Amino acid sequence: MGFSSIINIIWPILMQLFLLMSTSSSLHLEGNETDRQSLLAFKAKIVNDPLGILSSWNESLHFCQWQGIACGRRHQRVTVLDLQSSRLDGQLSTHIGNLSFLRILNLQNNSFNNTIPQEIDRLFRLQQLLLENNSFSGDIPFNISRCSNLQILGIARNHLMGKIPIEIGSLSKLQVLKLAKTNLSGEIPPSLGNLSSLQVLDVKENNLRGGIPNSLGQLKRLTYLSLGENYLNGTIPPSIYNLSSITVISVLLNELHGTLPPGLGHTIFPNLQEFYFSSNQFSGPIPNSISNASSLSLFSILFNEFTGKVPSLARLSNLYLLTLAKNSLGNDEEGDLDFISSLVNCTKLTYFTFNYNNFGGVLPESISNLSTELNLLQLGRNQIRGRIPIGVGNLINLEVLAFEGNLLTGTIPSSIGNLKRLDALYLNENKLSGIIPSSLGNLTSLTMLLLMSNKLEGNMPQSLGECMNLLPLDLSQNNLRG
Repeated sequence: MGFSSIINIIWPILMQLFLLMSTSSSLHLEGNETDRQSLLAFKAKIVNDPLGILSSWNESLHFCQWQGIACGRRHQRVTVLDLQSSRLDGQLSTHIGNLSFLRILNLQNNSFNNTIPQEIDRLFRLQQLLLENNSFSGDIPFNISRCSNLQILGIARNHLMGKIPIEIGSLSKLQVLKLAKTNLSGEIPPSLGNLSSLQVLDVKENNLRGGIPNSLGQLKRLTYLSLGENYLNGTIPPSIYNLSSITVISVLLNELHGTLPPGLGHTIFPNLQEFYFSSNQFSGPIPNSISNASSLSLFSILFNEFTGKVPSLARLSNLYLLTLAKNSLGNDEEGDLDFISSLVNCTKLTYFTFNYNNFGGVLPESISNLSTELNLLQLGRNQIRGRIPIGVGNLINLEVLAFEGNLLTGTIPSSIGNLKRLDALYLNENKLSGIIPSSLGNLTSLTMLLLMSNKLEGNMPQSLGECMNLLPLDLSQNNLRG
């Protein structure tokens, strides 16, 4: 075969390769220009840029070098648009839908307003959509479900309206869904139970009504469930308690009722770290099994109808907050406060309240051995007897000490004067006697001192004059003189 014959065979192949390369290059340039024009359209909708973030968005630089932009190496197409916390004010351009290679859109912590454009559904490669803490209004676009690669959807803290689109339930790769504080109404769609990859579901602080869908019990990877501050009613579906991966669960400030399941913190939610069930109508006892929740740091059940004794909490070495206030706990008998001794191992305990309950018995000396990290100690409005232990002065980081409305007797320990950070002291409505210790004058941070309705006597100590920040000082209904 001669040279000319070989050329005749190869030439058409070479021409096809050239045409393919030419077409690819043409598409590449066309895509680049589409991205550039889309970004300029984005910039045109910004009415205020006080930090000059978009000043680099001009002809002197390739758009891949503009601030907040990242491009893929191969095609030089925009893959990341990240202008979070840039104090930008304006609207999100509909041209955002032309950035077809975009994987991350992060505009959180700005002042974007108006609606979330429907054109966002063209971003089929999008993995993260972060629009939190802006002023977007209108509905969540139902066609956002076409962004089938979404892993994180964060639209919390905006001025939206309407319902949670049922179509969101088709986002099979979604791992994080944050819709908190967005004025959403209606019910939680059962379709969210189809989000098999979901780890975080946060819809707190909305106007959601109805029951908690049983289908949420299908979310086997869920670690964080926040449904608080809505108008949800009914009971918590048993399927929810089968989610062994849960570390944080919050249903506070709703209209839920029912009892806590046996096994809580052990066979149920074995990895529990934070438990917020406050301000509902839950009843029954606190399960003894909660003592096994060794990772538990926050346990809040105030404003409910719980009854019975509080179990030992000795194993909860990570406990930081324990709020049991405003229930019907305790039986007005000896032994009601035994659980306090179990808390001496909780060296991180900072907030501890069990006021407005039915606790009786003598205030144990072990209260003096609680964590020195304690800032808040409230046990008022019970039927607690005995004396205030002298060792309470060991709790040197206390800012609020509230023993009011009990049956406490004896004198006010002068050791309370060691609590230099104390802001409020409530000892009113007890049966305390003796003099007001002059050491209270050491509490120069004190803004509130209530000692009324006791049996105190003697003169008011002049040292109280050192408490220059005192606003209410009530010593009435005692036997004071001078």
